Amino acid sequence: MSITAIVENGTIKLPVYVPDGTRVEVMLPDQVASEEEGAMDWLKKFAGSIEGPEDFAAEHDHYIHGTPKRAGR
Repeated sequence: MSITAIVENGTIKLPVYVPDGTRVEVMLPDQVASEEEGAMDWLKKFAGSIEGPEDFAAEHDHYIHGTPKRAGR
């Protein structure tokens, strides 16, 4: 089972009841954005990291959902 929790004042707040004495494993994401870092700064780290067709932005529905290309747009 996997549960997403929130840390408040150094305490992990679980959204479900877990009996006392239950052994749990806490795994932190490899890269946690610092409080000073904004969301856009964090996203910019990944800009250009995905290789794809040159028309991916214009034809993303075709590549993601399989719709026909928009032919000439």
